[in-house]
Amino acid sequence: MTGVFGSLKLEPAISRLDLLAPPVAAALQVWPAEAPIDGDQVMVAPIDAELADTAAFCDAYDVGLEESANCVIVAGKRGEVTRYAACVVLATTRADVNGIVRRHLDARKASFAPMDEAVRLSGMEYGGITPIGLPKDWPVLVDSRVIATPHVIIGSGLRGSKIAIAGPALGALPGAEVIEGLAREA
Repeated sequence: MTGVFGSLKLEPAISRLDLLAPPVAAALQVWPAEAPIDGDQVMVAPIDAELADTAAFCDAYDVGLEESANCVIVAGKRGEVTRYAACVVLATTRADVNGIVRRHLDARKASFAPMDEAVRLSGMEYGGITPIGLPKDWPVLVDSRVIATPHVIIGSGLRGSKIAIAGPALGALPGAEVIEGLAREA
């Protein structure tokens, strides 16, 4: 990956921990050896926090929606038990929350986690949540189209920056499971 993606100016994330939420920075410092890329190949770029939402970001920084991935937190409930999962899908798709994700969580009901819960439990900013550095007991469900994408842009845990990473590396994160058909076309 070069130092530029769209109009983003990328730097190795490990050398710019200030551009990452604390749990993301901590996870990068213990990057899994079995990941298809080294942790020092995870890149980060500062962005205008007001442009963190996917459509605005892609337009402002010349990044295609098909190269941008979203990480959404889903809460599944069965009785009094709530289970959380992160779903990583391309920006051109939407996670199948009420089908595949609900069944994966063995939940009667599943929905996007409320913003305050997602922020509090992840330690990341809303609109910047990333699958890197999430709680260890949360499954990370990755749509197969994400790992088929050579490089994607995803949140950094903060609204003021974005991570560029090889798509296959997201499928190799701790707790990750690659799922065919996790997402549907938007």
